[in-house]
Amino acid sequence: MAIFPNTSNKRDGAPMPESALGKDASPNEFAFAPPTNAPAPSAIAPVAPAARPATREAKESVIASDVSIEGRIQGAGNVRIAGRFTGDIAVEGDLTIEVGARVNGGIKARRVVIAGELEGNVESAQRVEVVETGSLVGDIKAGAVTVAPGARMRGMVEFGWGDSGNGAVTGGKSKGDTTPEAGSAA
Repeated sequence: MAIFPNTSNKRDGAPMPESALGKDASPNEFAFAPPTNAPAPSAIAPVAPAARPATREAKESVIASDVSIEGRIQGAGNVRIAGRFTGDIAVEGDLTIEVGARVNGGIKARRVVIAGELEGNVESAQRVEVVETGSLVGDIKAGAVTVAPGARMRGMVEFGWGDSGNGAVTGGKSKGDTTPEAGSAA
């Protein structure tokens, strides 16, 4: 069933003459009535949009390999450095220093991956990875540290103690360690 009568000539696409439509099929005589079985309109409460997931996808900022920047980086997302950067970096996300990149400055990030060169300290990281092409001259304070064979590193490392710092190593023994050292008399 069609709402409108077929008014085109199937053979050449031209409109059909009015005589072919019939005297009852005038286009102006159609009346539109609502269907008889339609439900009555009801008051529908507006639905709030779905809440975003708690873990939002972090955006990544990139410093390209042919770019050199001096300043400070601060933000909530991830940062990937492939060029040169001089200054401090403080991000809530991850920091990746690519192969061939060079960073001079202090780092605070959730996770740090060093595949290029870093001259500066890494503080308050959950995890630091120095891959085989990475070079670090500076200190690390992190929850976990991974240094791949072939990586170069010069500095002090403190990891695995959490934020408390109660297990700092002094003179080859942990504070509170009462076990005798190898080769000493008990």
